[in-house]
Amino acid sequence: MKPADLELPDDVDALKAMVMAMAAKAARADVLEDEVADLKARNTDADEQIAKLKLILKAFNRYRYGRRSEKQGKSIEADLDEQGAFVFEEIDIGIAAIEALVSKGRNPGAAKRAPRPRKGFPPHLERVHVVIEPDELPEHAGKQKVLIGEDTSERLDVIPPKFRVIVTHRPKYAFKNEDGVIQASAPAHIVESGIPTEALLAYIAVSKYGDGLPLYRQEAIFLRDHVEVERGIMARWMGKLGFELEILADYTFSQIKRGERIFADETTLPTLVPGSGSAKTAYLWAYARDDRPFGGSGPPMVAYRFEDSRSGDCVARHLEGYRGILQIDGYTAYNRVARPERGNDGALLAGCWAHGRRRFYELHANDSSKVATATIEKMGALWSIEEKVRGQSPDVRAAARQEASAAVVADLYKLWQDTLPRISGKSKLAEAIRYALHRREAFEQFLHDGRIEIDSNIVERAIRPQAIVRKNSLFAGNAGGGRTWATLSTLIQSAKMNEVDPLAWLTQTLERIAAGWPSSDLDALMPWNFKK
Repeated sequence: MKPADLELPDDVDALKAMVMAMAAKAARADVLEDEVADLKARNTDADEQIAKLKLILKAFNRYRYGRRSEKQGKSIEADLDEQGAFVFEEIDIGIAAIEALVSKGRNPGAAKRAPRPRKGFPPHLERVHVVIEPDELPEHAGKQKVLIGEDTSERLDVIPPKFRVIVTHRPKYAFKNEDGVIQASAPAHIVESGIPTEALLAYIAVSKYGDGLPLYRQEAIFLRDHVEVERGIMARWMGKLGFELEILADYTFSQIKRGERIFADETTLPTLVPGSGSAKTAYLWAYARDDRPFGGSGPPMVAYRFEDSRSGDCVARHLEGYRGILQIDGYTAYNRVARPERGNDGALLAGCWAHGRRRFYELHANDSSKVATATIEKMGALWSIEEKVRGQSPDVRAAARQEASAAVVADLYKLWQDTLPRISGKSKLAEAIRYALHRREAFEQFLHDGRIEIDSNIVERAIRPQAIVRKNSLFAGNAGGGRTWATLSTLIQSAKMNEVDPLAWLTQTLERIAAGWPSSDLDALMPWNFKK
């Protein structure tokens, strides 16, 4: 409205009311301008917070998921897996909350962020189709609709696990004018005269030993559906499973020892001392087999053995008679099964370059040693070569290493031998160099035999889930609980290594065992032969 078109009332009171209304409108406009300025400031602040959080998250993901050569020590890596992941999940949640707050305050007509490309959902998932028809408006009356197309979208939904009760009826029959009664036999179960089906036993076992969910937490989850199953009862069920499945775990270990090469590692497993209420340190020894890196066709697998000790006696007992390649870290207990010089009795020990590299990387990351930095740079070439020959035959791998890796290894050992006399023997760098020099024979084995890996990361990946389960469970109840832990973890982790759903496999296997599966055909029960 132009000033010339503005009609002013002649009445003074009306004029005052008009002026007051215009003043109120101007005040509201000032308030709106202040609110807009405040929203802009909040938006800027939120963008800065998001940028900072994303930088932190990017650095963490680069550390966690980056090339193997960028990762640090075992203890640090395990800490990130168990604790850091939780922290950075919360950062992700924080970023999403800020973005949601900012987007809600934006003008509805403002440009929206382009949708992120995403992977399609697996084809085996059930599709529930919902058709949303447009509203029938009055102006549509008498008109005929013609379908010319449609827009479709997919969202992931979930139906939480739901308990149910299987009620089994076994009718009894008698024949007229005849003696006797007929009735179907009761189906066999792993837990006779108990309440669990084999599916429930498998669910509890996979939740505990595969997903790190202790029994006391499962007990609480069950109560949400008003199902009361005490953790003590679940523990007895797991002990029964350990007994029934021990033959399969032993079979897995026997198959591992038939391999040309075995990876070995160990981790702690706190265990309660009977009658004392205190915990002692026991151990899970892990032995893994994976022939795929050198072109083998055998299935990958891992076996755990529970022991009260970390001594070489355990290794000697586990690997008695083994004469293949044993790929290990630098722990001296494995020397008990080492092949003597110019002998064939015993295992050929091969070292893990990743363990040696970690000692130098800590110094390199702190910028405290140029020699350590040079070592890390030179070692990077070794892993680059390995990436190119992974999956090739042993002869191809050995030839490539002789052609390219041997010179790098020789250069590294010359650097270390030249450096050691010139530095303090008590320094961290001297410790790292001595570690590599004392294990030179084991480290160089991969140059001559294409079946050997440059590192023992295969078994470390098999050990890591046990560390997470251990952290959540605090300790194994006793030695029997430790053996059950080893048995069930052997089978569940082997299923995962073969990309088999451990819950589906274990359910089927328990049903077969309960039905009297013959012990002469164990191989058909193994995860790598699983068929739905």
